[in-house]
Amino acid sequence: MRAELSLKKMSSRRGRIYISSIIGPRIAYCNKWLLKGTSKSPSPSPSPSPLVKVNQPSCFLFVLFRSFSNTTKNPTSPPQGREPKPKALPKQSCNLGPNHLRSALISFNRMLRMRPFPPISQFNKALGSILKMGHYATALSLIHNKLQQLQGIQVDFYTFNIAINCYCHLNRVDFGLSLLGTLFKRGYTPNVVTFTTLINGLILQDKTPQAVELFKKLMRSREIEPNVVMYGTIVNGLCRTGSTIRAVSLLRIMEEGSCKPNTVVYTTIIDSLCKDRMVDDALKLFSTMDEKGIFPNVVTYTSLIHGLCNFGRWKEATGMFREMLDGGIAPDVHTYNVLLDACTKEGKMKEAEGVLEVMIQRGVDPDVVTYNTLMDGFCLQGQMDEAIRVLNTMVERGLHPDVFSYNILINGYCKKIKINEAMHLFRELSRRGLKPDNATFSAMLRGLFQTGRCGAAQKLFNDMQAAGIIPNSQTYGILLDGLCKNGYISEALSLFHMMESKSLHLNVVMYNILIDAFCKDKKLDTAWALFSNLASKGLQPDVKTYTTMIQGFCEEGLLHEAKELFVKMKLNGCLPSDVTYNTIIRGFIGQHKCYEALILVEEMVQRGFSADASNSSLIIDILLTKGQDPALRVVIKKFMPKDSHGMQEIE
Repeated sequence: MRAELSLKKMSSRRGRIYISSIIGPRIAYCNKWLLKGTSKSPSPSPSPSPLVKVNQPSCFLFVLFRSFSNTTKNPTSPPQGREPKPKALPKQSCNLGPNHLRSALISFNRMLRMRPFPPISQFNKALGSILKMGHYATALSLIHNKLQQLQGIQVDFYTFNIAINCYCHLNRVDFGLSLLGTLFKRGYTPNVVTFTTLINGLILQDKTPQAVELFKKLMRSREIEPNVVMYGTIVNGLCRTGSTIRAVSLLRIMEEGSCKPNTVVYTTIIDSLCKDRMVDDALKLFSTMDEKGIFPNVVTYTSLIHGLCNFGRWKEATGMFREMLDGGIAPDVHTYNVLLDACTKEGKMKEAEGVLEVMIQRGVDPDVVTYNTLMDGFCLQGQMDEAIRVLNTMVERGLHPDVFSYNILINGYCKKIKINEAMHLFRELSRRGLKPDNATFSAMLRGLFQTGRCGAAQKLFNDMQAAGIIPNSQTYGILLDGLCKNGYISEALSLFHMMESKSLHLNVVMYNILIDAFCKDKKLDTAWALFSNLASKGLQPDVKTYTTMIQGFCEEGLLHEAKELFVKMKLNGCLPSDVTYNTIIRGFIGQHKCYEALILVEEMVQRGFSADASNSSLIIDILLTKGQDPALRVVIKKFMPKDSHGMQEIE
């Protein structure tokens, strides 16, 4: 969806078992390539596992499978007469280099040339290696284009599990479920590995509720005995979706049952608790690990250090780091990145560089995240020359800056109002083979508006959309703010209405920008209309919205309206801030309504706020000119900062 921005005008997603009877006719087609050329009976396995039964699967598993296949998106059926095969799969990750993959492919092809063929277990071993490398589509292609095409090779239960795993990692759990149906057809009973893979696939596709439901049914049926990996997968899914408390409940069930939690399960929950800012609970769980004799790993310590640093608990974080070293656990690059990030956020750049030095001395290679974090720290301090030095060091060490590296520097230059330098880096992105993203354009737009270059900002916004990048809420907020602050208020309102007409997401921040602009432009009717429109859009005004509108009323001398809105604000559960109190007090003082101001001052003091410098000066002036009112003097002493200038004069 494209929105052209103009400063002049804004224009305007089982007897005989039939596969289709279990999973439905549309999902069954993608199994045929695994069945083609194979006998109806299961192929013999050189070393059958006791976990795999080659007998009639249980009725429960059929019913269970049907219930889940019906709620999972099915692939579209291919044209008749054509052999289906997976296509348009998502881009796969590559965890190991091309040499590892090349060696695995050479080994696989060598086995294909052997006569007789090696047992299927050897092929499965090779496929498993490719899967572990993250080359999921490659593994599927080998099964389809190599194994399935040759007579004399029959895929077995393990091959199916590999294929299911690949599909799940490619965000096609629907295909994985369809292969589960094929397992039933061939007389196999899926084991705990199969179901854990499918549960993980559902979680990877943000279908954690379905994953939990499948897990519950397995638990109730007792057909599959969950192991620690399956429990850990569910715990991970719950934590990913913010259900940390439910994950803790599941942990307690594990602790009381026969399948005890391991380091990974505890660490997953500890990490989630830290991210939920429940660091003390995470530390208690860490102590529980120690009591139960479960050893933490580098991830456990890193999560806790990160959580402690986020709360500024440096002493405890340092103690945790030392405990980690004393326990013989070597910090990894992520641990050092956490420490470095904590230093930069506190402006401790010397300490941050010290962390980098120690890291290198200990043989841990810094990564792009390390240098990005250091660059960001220097940018936050306005030290752009130092940030560029870090960028050059990164390149000298053979690392390639990513788009986030450039975003940090562009944002840094824009904040320093060095737009030409920012634009130079912006243009360098394409020469480096990198594509700017929303954050890149947003930083540049903000910088251009700050320097009054509205025409250049307009062109950049249109270029952004021409490049296929859809502006997000932050980008539109920057546009609205930039237009308003440069005097293009009517154009900002036109853009806002265009966003409304195209059903783009509008948030309270955007309303605040416009309300503030119209209040400052003395157009209170328009500001109030926008304020009143919030409820119809399902939005609630926040403290900034109320404060802005109150200030608008006060500046126009409409104290009655300001006081009414102030009362309504509290009734609606939005507590005034110190800025709100100072704004309305200033309004009443400005109209010489000292008694009303005094009542608000007392309320403000009770809330633990004090007057700002502007109000302090106004109140002192009034007190000096209106005489020594004893009641007023007592209140003034309560709310004035102890070091306020002028108090001695009153005394």
